[in-house]
Amino acid sequence: MSTQSVDAATYPFNRSCGLELDDSYREAQRTPGLTRIRMPFGDAAWLVTRFDEARAVLADPRFSRAMSLDHDVPRMAEGRNFTGILTTDPPDHTRLRTLVAKAFTMRRVEALRTKVRALAERLVDEMVAAGETGDLMGAYALAIPEEVIYELLGVPLADRDRFRVWSDKVLAGNELSVEEAARTLDELRAYMLELIAQLRVAPRDDLLSGLVQARDEGDRLNEDELVDLCVAILIAGHETTANQIANFSYLLLDRPEHWEQLKADPDLIPKAVEELVRFVPLGLTALFAHYASEDIEVGGTLVREGEAVIVSHGAANRDRTQFDDADELRLDRDPKQHLGFGHGIHRCLGAPLARLQLQEALRALVTKLPDLRLAGPPEWKEHSLLRAPEVLPVRW
Repeated sequence: MSTQSVDAATYPFNRSCGLELDDSYREAQRTPGLTRIRMPFGDAAWLVTRFDEARAVLADPRFSRAMSLDHDVPRMAEGRNFTGILTTDPPDHTRLRTLVAKAFTMRRVEALRTKVRALAERLVDEMVAAGETGDLMGAYALAIPEEVIYELLGVPLADRDRFRVWSDKVLAGNELSVEEAARTLDELRAYMLELIAQLRVAPRDDLLSGLVQARDEGDRLNEDELVDLCVAILIAGHETTANQIANFSYLLLDRPEHWEQLKADPDLIPKAVEELVRFVPLGLTALFAHYASEDIEVGGTLVREGEAVIVSHGAANRDRTQFDDADELRLDRDPKQHLGFGHGIHRCLGAPLARLQLQEALRALVTKLPDLRLAGPPEWKEHSLLRAPEVLPVRW
C-alpha cells in the first residue's frame, strides 16, 4: 500500500476545444495507485481514473461531500459555485433527494415522451423553414432541454436568455472574478426568490410549486435549501443535456458511418445514447471533491483522513479493463454500468429525463433530416467546465 509523498500533477488534463480524452488519463490508469493532482485553486487531491475504483469511491459512505464545506476544496475558480444538495451527506442528502425524486420517476418521465418528441420535431421544422443551414446548438440542442426543464419547474420560457447567461457564468471555471461569480449567484437566487414568492400566492401544478409547499407546510426544507435546489435543477437540468445533444450530433456527423447506422435503424437509438454517454468525456475536469472521513485504501493508495479524492467519470468510462475497445464508438454496444450519470447516492436524479431528451433529439434528426451534415468546424466553448460546441454549423 502506497503512502509516500508524491509530486502533484497540474490538473485538468483535457483541453476545452474538442472531445478527446487526454493521454494523461491513460498514463494514470497504467500507473499503480492513485494520481496526485493540483487544480488552479484549493487543496491537492487524489485522482481516480479506473472504473472499479471510481465506483468504489462513489458508493463508499466514508467519503463525504459535506466535508468539502470545511476544506479549501480543489476547484477551477477562486470562488465556490457548488453548494446545496451537491455538498450534503445523509441524512440531509436523503431528505432533499426524496423531495425531488418524485418528479423524475421513470413513469412520470416517460409520460413526457410524446411532448418532447413533438417539441424536437417542431424545432427541426423551424430550422428547415429558416433556410438550408443553421446552428444546431443554438436552434436545437439548447432549446429542447430549456423548454422541458422550465416547464417542469414552472419558470417562464421568456426568461430563457437570462438563464443562459447565468448558467454560462456559473460554469465558467476560472474566467470570472470572485466578485462576478458571487454577483451571478446572487442574481440567480434573487430571481428564484421572486418566483417562489409568486408561487406562494398562486401555486401551479409543477415541481417548484411542490417544493414551495414542502417548505411552507411540511417544514422539510428551509428557504436556502429550497433556492439552492431550484438553482441546481435548472442548471444541471438543461446545460448538460444541451451540451450532450450537440456533442452526440457532432460525433455522429463527423463519423458518417455511425449516422448512416442510426438512419437505417432508428430503434438502435436508446442503446446508442448509452454508448455516447459512455464515450464522451463531457467534463473539462473531474468535479466534486470527496473527503475521506477516515483512512481508506483506494487502488493501493492510502488516502488519509481529511484528504480529497476526485473521480474522473470520463476516464473511468474509457477504462480498457471494463470495456472492450473502450476508445471505439460502437453504437450497438451494451455499455453495462457506465458512469455517465454518476453512481451511488449522488447519481444524477434527472438521468431518466436526460435519456428521454437525448433519444428524442437524435430520433427527430435522423428521421426528419436524413441528409444532415456538418457545414464547417464547430466553435468550441473555451471557458466552461463542460465541453461542447458553442456553435455547431450544419446544413441539410
